[in-house]
Amino acid sequence: MTTENKREKIFSQLRKDLVSGTWVLFSTKRNKRPDFAPKEIKVESSGEDVKKCPFCKDNIQKQEKDVLIYTKNDGDWSLKVFPNKFPALSSEYKDVNTREHGPFEVVDGVGYHEVLITEDHLKDMADLEILQIAEILDAYQERYIALMNKKHIKYISIFKNYGYSAGASIAHPHSQIIAMPIVDPDVFRSLVGSEKYFNSHNECVHCVMIEYEQKSKKRMLFENDEFIVVCPFVSRVSLEMRIYPKKHLSYFERITDEQKIQLAEAMKFCLSKLKKNLKDPSYNMFLHTAPCNGQTYEHYHWHFEIFPKTNTWAGLELSTGIEVCSIIPEEAAEILRK
Repeated sequence: MTTENKREKIFSQLRKDLVSGTWVLFSTKRNKRPDFAPKEIKVESSGEDVKKCPFCKDNIQKQEKDVLIYTKNDGDWSLKVFPNKFPALSSEYKDVNTREHGPFEVVDGVGYHEVLITEDHLKDMADLEILQIAEILDAYQERYIALMNKKHIKYISIFKNYGYSAGASIAHPHSQIIAMPIVDPDVFRSLVGSEKYFNSHNECVHCVMIEYEQKSKKRMLFENDEFIVVCPFVSRVSLEMRIYPKKHLSYFERITDEQKIQLAEAMKFCLSKLKKNLKDPSYNMFLHTAPCNGQTYEHYHWHFEIFPKTNTWAGLELSTGIEVCSIIPEEAAEILRK
C-alpha cells in the first residue's frame, strides 16, 4: 500500500467544495459510535441504566489518557476531559498533508477531539448549580488554551449535543471539544459578515444588535451585568437563543472568572427554560469565537448559540439553504419567558 493510500485509509478527510468554497469533514470512525434507537434520549433513573453507561464512574475509571480532571474535596472527580474514542479528527500524525484530487482540494483530518463529562448521570447542565456550570466553563477555557497552541490548529469548536435527534449517542451529560486545521465554515461566514459591517459602519455588528435588543426588549430573555440572552431577530430555527457578552469581546479564551459565573447564570436560565417550558427537547449548544490561527479579529464578538431541535430540513431548506421557522422570534421570547 502506498503512503498516499495509507493516509487515505487512516485519516479522516476535509474536502473543499469547488463552488461554495466550504469544507466537508468525512470521518469513517464516527460510524462505530454506540447509538441509541432513533428516539429522544430520556435519562432513566434505574440502576441498570447507570450500570451500562460508559461514562459513569464504575466504567469511566477504565478510560486512559485523561487530559484534564477536576476533583472535589473528598478527592473524587467532578469533571474530566479525555480523547474521544471515535474521533472526527486524528492526532496520530502531526503534519497536515494537503493534496489535489483532480480539480478538488483535500486536507488530512488532523486535529484533536475530546469529550468533557460531569459525574452525575442524572444531572445535565439545566439541573446543575451555577458554580458547577462555571466549572465546565473553566474546563472549556483550559482545554481551549492548551489546544490553541498545538501545531496546525486554526479553530476550536466547543459544543454540546443533548438528545438523540441533536446527535448525542450517549445519554450521560457531556460536551465535546474539537481542534481543527481549518476555520469552521459557519464561523468563517460570520467573520466575513462582521468585518464587512465593521468596515462600512466602524462598529461591531453584534454590539449594534445587542443595543437594539436592549431598547426593544421584545426578544430579550435575560440580562445580568455581563451577558444578555435574546431570541435573534433573524432566528435560524424556532426558539433559537443566543448568549452575548454585553462588552465587545472577540476571544472566548480570555474570559475572566467573574464572567464565567455570569455566563453560567445565563446558560442555566436558557437550558432550564427549555426543560421546563418546552418539555425537555433535544438541542445543540455551541460556541462561536474568533479563530486561533494567528490573525486578528477585533471586529468579531464571541457568543454561544442554542438551537432546540424544532426544525426538520426538507425540500425547500435543502434546495435553497433557507431555514424555515414556524415560530417568529417575538412569540418565541414570550414562550420562553413564561
